Amino acid sequence: MIATIVILLIFFSLSGLPIFAGIMAAAMLGLHTSGVDFSAIAIEVFRLANAPVLLAVPLFTFVGYLLSEGHTSRRLVRFSRSLFGWLPGGLGVVALVSSSFFTAITGATGVTIIALGGLLLPALIAEKYREHFSLGLVTASGSLGLLFPPSLPIILYGFVSGVSIEKLFIAGLLPGILIVGSLCLFSIFMGRKWKLETPPFSVSEFLLSLKEAAWELPIPFLILAGIYSGFCTATEAASLTVVYVLLLKAVVFRELRLSSDVPRIMLASMKMVGGIMIVLGAALGFTNYLVDAFVPMRIFEFMKGMIESKIAFLLVLNLFLLLVGCMMDIFSAILVVVPLIIPLAEKFQVDPVHLGVIFLANLGIGYNTPPIGLNLFIASTRFERPVVELYRATVPFLLILLLTLALITYWPPLSLYLPKWLT
Repeated sequence: MIATIVILLIFFSLSGLPIFAGIMAAAMLGLHTSGVDFSAIAIEVFRLANAPVLLAVPLFTFVGYLLSEGHTSRRLVRFSRSLFGWLPGGLGVVALVSSSFFTAITGATGVTIIALGGLLLPALIAEKYREHFSLGLVTASGSLGLLFPPSLPIILYGFVSGVSIEKLFIAGLLPGILIVGSLCLFSIFMGRKWKLETPPFSVSEFLLSLKEAAWELPIPFLILAGIYSGFCTATEAASLTVVYVLLLKAVVFRELRLSSDVPRIMLASMKMVGGIMIVLGAALGFTNYLVDAFVPMRIFEFMKGMIESKIAFLLVLNLFLLLVGCMMDIFSAILVVVPLIIPLAEKFQVDPVHLGVIFLANLGIGYNTPPIGLNLFIASTRFERPVVELYRATVPFLLILLLTLALITYWPPLSLYLPKWLT
């Protein structure tokens, strides 16, 4: 019966049915066959509505939508260029760092490619970067900031898994720096190889760009400082960030009108949040059935006969998550997959914080993985290029990302060194 329900869920998704409807239908069918009342779904939705930490999701989503308006992206690119533009391949470094920062504070990869791609791709080509390389770099950079606070996927993963969001925030720092740093080194290497001209470092331009971006650059650091100093919780930090960004956009930069622009942005951001919440409610109902049917235990027993070591389990987990990252958006993947893999990871003694970093790193890479990685199609539409061309362009970057993923997976201290200071 379980296999039938899974097949039906896949069929519903492939046939174009909204994912929440497919999950809800599978949950109701499973509960019915198990003799469990449908009120179990309502109970899970009520529990969802009463989770205080989940208030951070709409608040940080609203912040991301606010920052995507106006000229925040231009200010961040200008500052990054003044700081790294003098390096060989420096403009590539600028693209990677700017995109990572923008993704972290907006919480969505598609927004990064759309908002920054129009700035970065023409600039890279104008500076004599190969078009193939430039396309791959801008596409791959769209999902680099998922491990940096105040990343929405981290908050949602923490809620679903029960892992401390504060620990996840700090656990993702070193792996995130490794991922971005590896791609930056590749850009510097190619810049040296092509002997690209680089402007000298300008102190005056650095100071001017720093002054221009000084209000927005500290946002992630202020959030971290507030949480880890004990001054505020993640939800309170989200509320304070909303007030701060509203003041910036409406009063300091005067890029938004409180009477007309803010209600429009609020409505757009809450549409996204509503989509996340309805999927989350359906997923919790489906998870209730899976737990009642002992599905995680059955999967573990099946895997135990085939996989006997932690190393092999992590390898299979990575392959599975890369496939999931290709086929599902990160929010749906967290809601559906996390409850299944946590019990398995516990059996193989994988640290839950380390598991969270592995999970998010995989899904970030999955966005760029052919044939159906989401970033590939967003970039294809944004830059008006055939998606097959994007496949070829992202291959070198994808290989580097997979190497960093292997290091993150099989060297747990990279993720666990900083969180141990919180305990």
